[in-house]
Amino acid sequence: MTETTSAPFRRVAVIGAGPAGVYASDILQRSEQGENIAIDLFDRYPAPFGLIRYGVAPDHPRIKGIIKALHKVMERGGIRFIGNVDYGRDVTLEELKKHYDAVIFATGAIDDAALNIPGIDLEGSYGAADFVSWYDGHPDYPREWPLEAEQVAVLGNGNVALDVARVVSKHADDLLETEIPDNVYEGLKASPVKDVHVFGRRGPAQVKFTPLELRELSHSKDVDIVLYEEDFEFDEASDESIKTNNQVKTMVNTLANWLVEQEERTEEASRKLHLHFLHQPVEIIEGRNEDGSGTGKVAGIRFERMELDGNARAKSTGEYVEYPVQAVYRAVGYFGSPLADVPFDSEKGVIPNDGGRVLDETGSPVEGIYATGWIKRGPVGLIGHTKGDALETINNLLEDFPNLPGAEQRDSDVVELLESRSVQTTSWEGWLSLDEHERKLGETFTLPGGEARERIKVVEREEMVSVSRGVTAS
Repeated sequence: MTETTSAPFRRVAVIGAGPAGVYASDILQRSEQGENIAIDLFDRYPAPFGLIRYGVAPDHPRIKGIIKALHKVMERGGIRFIGNVDYGRDVTLEELKKHYDAVIFATGAIDDAALNIPGIDLEGSYGAADFVSWYDGHPDYPREWPLEAEQVAVLGNGNVALDVARVVSKHADDLLETEIPDNVYEGLKASPVKDVHVFGRRGPAQVKFTPLELRELSHSKDVDIVLYEEDFEFDEASDESIKTNNQVKTMVNTLANWLVEQEERTEEASRKLHLHFLHQPVEIIEGRNEDGSGTGKVAGIRFERMELDGNARAKSTGEYVEYPVQAVYRAVGYFGSPLADVPFDSEKGVIPNDGGRVLDETGSPVEGIYATGWIKRGPVGLIGHTKGDALETINNLLEDFPNLPGAEQRDSDVVELLESRSVQTTSWEGWLSLDEHERKLGETFTLPGGEARERIKVVEREEMVSVSRGVTAS
């Protein structure tokens, strides 16, 4: 690695200001060459933090800790946040390459993975990612959500599935201590939901959520957790996992304890959250009118019962079961979106790369273009896993620096180009103003215990930009 004192000045653009982009910027800044590198961190939204602000349920206790860590990185200085810039529309790759010696894409994965079963396109069938964006106040999503179902199915056994199930089943008043926007509170308050069913394809020892996510289910007031003894199947591989993996052991023990405890309940809650295992969805059932014609709406869902094959894989039993539901949320994974002028693997939903070096259709590295985070490796792992991901990408970038051509317009500021196009960019200072504004909104609302809410999230892009740019009082 080149010594700091002799390293030439470089300028790097990072596209995506979520955890992956911030971690990559942080590692690059703290490298031996860091003090000779100017880093611009772009995002299409007026506020930073990506997945943390718009992809994680608001009642997660771990959110605050992650945001504090990201804040520390940005408050250290040396990384410039440039928000409200839509890559591919407001600025092109060729233009970025003229201003920057390297471009790192950290755009994540925001689309729902497909689930190709009959009835998936019926009214009342939703992707979990869209619902998460709604309750997180994403600026590009509608403010209304059709919460009309009394019985709801959530497909998936990962953290997102539990987030969706918890938010749908939780009483709206119990979310007021979070930052949920007013429109989300009103929507959840009016929901008639009584039963929320979460379905997993394999057994209790193969779930993909974490112990923290699981325990959070039991914190919901007036919501009973319901389990089914016939779903508790363990094969040889399951037994081995329970013996050797403390996380698996913890989750299986928690579920087993809940199964026993539900027999001891003396009162029933007004809402129930059912956890089902060994269910493979095969069809979403359409409702019928009196004349036998289809309603176009979800009326139920059909599953094949599964069993474990000894190696923790699910196999068919030939037995089918149906549940009456009026809404289905698929939480079977996220999928990346293609980016203008950047190679894309449409089957995997990622930018093809080798250790973060973006590859063209021939498998050769594209000079000066890199990827990190979910758009690099796919939507797997927890947020913390993106640190190691970013380290690999940055190490390869630093290794490549001596052989990269200098940017032609490195000394000109891309913000001037954007502003000349009437792009209203936002800054880190603008985010601090928006952050303060949201906290003051929270102070105007008094919770039943007499305390104020910590914040109320602003959801409209125009208001976010105005507050960030000092157009309205903060």
